[in-house]
Amino acid sequence: MEVDEYLTIKVPSQGVFKDRKSRFIGLTFPILTENSFKQTIKQIKKDYNDASHHCYAYVLGLNRNTFHSSDDGEPANTAGVQILGQINAKQLTNILVVVVRYFGGIKLGVPGLINSYRQATSEALNNAEIIKEFEKSNFKINFKYQQMSYVMNLLKEYKCQINSKIFELECNIDFKIRKSFEPDLLKKINSIKNITIQTIN
Repeated sequence: MEVDEYLTIKVPSQGVFKDRKSRFIGLTFPILTENSFKQTIKQIKKDYNDASHHCYAYVLGLNRNTFHSSDDGEPANTAGVQILGQINAKQLTNILVVVVRYFGGIKLGVPGLINSYRQATSEALNNAEIIKEFEKSNFKINFKYQQMSYVMNLLKEYKCQINSKIFELECNIDFKIRKSFEPDLLKKINSIKNITIQTIN
């Protein structure tokens, strides 16, 4: 893969694993920030409020160096790190996997729990559409109406994703661009009068 390229999932997916009447529901979500994780896990706990456990792991960033896992009351290292291991095995990032457990009345023991959380995660990931994505930067560009054709052609050339636009006498566009394309685009824009560009979060 190229330096700004990574693997993630396109849309949420689900997988189910059962063992001795316990049901493990694996749920995957594409996320970009820790705030996205917090919002998603909050919603999952609300949607599955009758479950025994909501164990999870997430990985963020191009270099996959932001990650966290939780056993949510299960014996140490039987759930969260098992979920994380399955994510790492597929080299995925910008992803959250939650495994919701409904206890069936029979204790599974440590080996049984490890296997169940691994299998539920594996099922969910196998049902996910894995895609290649690129690290991107966000910009706002301001320009005169007469410069619209030039700006739009430039954004098209660099395969920019337009988030919002205002076309008046003074125009502006919020857009995303692949990180590795950024230097060339900025060089061209900065060489033209009456066009300004700034990074946005």
